[in-house]
Amino acid sequence: MIRSLLHTLAPIAEATTQSLARHPRRIMGVLGVLLLGTGVTAFGIAPLAPDASDLPVRQVVEALETPNQQAIGGLADAQTAAPLVLFRSETTRRDDTAQSLLQRLGVLDTQAQAFLRNDPAARQLLGRTGRLVNVEATDRQALLRLTARWLSADEGSFTRLVVEKDAQGALTSRLEQGTLTASARLASGVIRSSLFAATDAAGIPDPVAIQLAEMFSSNIDFRRDLRQGDRFSVVYESLEADGESLRTGRVLSAEFVNEGKAHSAVWFEEAGHKGGYYGFDGQSSRRYYLASPLEFSRVSSGYGMRFHPITGGRKAHMGVDYAAPTGTPVRTIGDGTVEFAGEQRGYGNVIYIKHRNNQMTVYAHLSRIGVRKGQRVSQGDFIGAVGSTGASTGPHLHLEFRDNGVHVDPLSIARQSESVPVPAGLRQRFDAVAQLQRMQLSAAASIQQASAQ
Repeated sequence: MIRSLLHTLAPIAEATTQSLARHPRRIMGVLGVLLLGTGVTAFGIAPLAPDASDLPVRQVVEALETPNQQAIGGLADAQTAAPLVLFRSETTRRDDTAQSLLQRLGVLDTQAQAFLRNDPAARQLLGRTGRLVNVEATDRQALLRLTARWLSADEGSFTRLVVEKDAQGALTSRLEQGTLTASARLASGVIRSSLFAATDAAGIPDPVAIQLAEMFSSNIDFRRDLRQGDRFSVVYESLEADGESLRTGRVLSAEFVNEGKAHSAVWFEEAGHKGGYYGFDGQSSRRYYLASPLEFSRVSSGYGMRFHPITGGRKAHMGVDYAAPTGTPVRTIGDGTVEFAGEQRGYGNVIYIKHRNNQMTVYAHLSRIGVRKGQRVSQGDFIGAVGSTGASTGPHLHLEFRDNGVHVDPLSIARQSESVPVPAGLRQRFDAVAQLQRMQLSAAASIQQASAQ
């Protein structure tokens, strides 16, 4: 039997041996898979830990600190209740309607438009130029509050318009009066072409530029003496309403370097003492005669021989002509008394003002006269307006200066006239003001240096 079994298994063993010899890798791979499958099956069914149902059960109780539910609820309520408020500012235009103004302010509210059109106080915004307007609106562009400010008649105070909703949601308005507050602003610039181009580049308002020219007109001819690279520093007043500038005030101090020479001036005023500009040495920048009867105007015809525009031919021109639009204010260049104010044949409307030491100034071709004979006038006072009356080819002012009856070039008078020093009793107070202004001018100059770097 055994021999028979061995006889049966022998061919199988021989075949297996031959197959293993012919395909050793394939056979070993099959065996490996079989062994691995057996191992995985054993691993999968073998328990790794005791049965969870057999483990002991323990209950743990621990107190946790929780936020204040009332506070959370209150914060959520506040966030839900407080709407998003949008703020925006604009300035009014002359052609504004209630709709166009509110649209520029980001407000699309028909109720507010109707209110601005019909409310007497609110209507003061429309048809005016340059009034500051601030609004508060919801995220749905409904008006919550409107505030506007503008100068009052005396220019020392301002009017505040407030439009807002009352407890019932209806719009109301009120007008309030406030006092302008003054703050000092610093600026500086460099001349590239003209004074006004330089002040525009430095963001300096035109009224300040005009004052700057006036302050140094006795020492600098701003039409002919300016050079590229000339520089200036200025400290001036900004008159503000609720922190917003409504207009500029007086120039407090300035320095102008022309062709390497520095000219300085500081405003000084005390009770009982007429204010004026002085150099830091205490000598007045104000001379007995101004350089021009108009604010920074253009000389269209100088003193001396010229071709006469009406009679033709060359003729001595015994004064200076200033081209300016009709209605431009004319001021006296010095203190004095009105000797004559009326009409004369060639001069048209003309004013004669008598000054000290038998000196006289003549202002001709005026469109209107603002003084009367015998009236006392001070330097810079308004006396009339530019026109084209008498023998004139266009609007301009003709100015003459007579010294003991003899005609003199008016442009030379201001520089030759003497200045007035600070009174001795006020010198200590002046020095304190001057020291402060020196520091501010130094800070103003550093602005230009910093921007140049």
